[in-house]
Amino acid sequence: MIGRLRGLVAEIGEEDALIDVGGVGYVLRCGTRTLSRLPPLGDEALLHVETQWSEQGGLRLYAFLARDERRAFVALQSVQGVGPKAALGVLDVLGPAELAQAVARNDRAQIGRAQGVGPKLAQRIITELKDKPIADGSVAAFHAQVMPTHEPSTAGEAVAALMGLQVAEVTARRAVDAALIRLGEDAEIPAVIKAALQELGR
Repeated sequence: MIGRLRGLVAEIGEEDALIDVGGVGYVLRCGTRTLSRLPPLGDEALLHVETQWSEQGGLRLYAFLARDERRAFVALQSVQGVGPKAALGVLDVLGPAELAQAVARNDRAQIGRAQGVGPKLAQRIITELKDKPIADGSVAAFHAQVMPTHEPSTAGEAVAALMGLQVAEVTARRAVDAALIRLGEDAEIPAVIKAALQELGR
């Protein structure tokens, strides 16, 4: 099993990178965030690698610039329904510490921003990762102090519901904010969703 590679960046594609290690080129699957942060072509890169095998795809190497990103990738795939593509999608929009915060806050809307992750899968990720290490211990401990766990907000639940109806997150948040201004912060979630849908219909 390959766990780490150090080599020269030979090529950067849309979904992978070619790393030259002593004359041998390794094709590494990477998320958009990792690809955008790779050194320029010809420069050296150190990548943390997760080796996976499947009957359909054969041997595949998934690479990350930080060790905790690899750990989060593995943790995400322990959730039923989350494969490598969805896990990379989550890490494209949330770093490990941000993911740990979203899980602690029950923030389905944040996790649901990832491509291919709907509200139901986002909720399953939160439920199954509650007690699992996602970020480095020191980082997770810091965020546990700063961002204590609490129940999901009315706004967050309403936004997640609208996103489940294929409404873009930015549009959903704008509609929910307008609904809360009309109804007040103490409004029930169903009423907020209904008012937000009315805002979208205007």
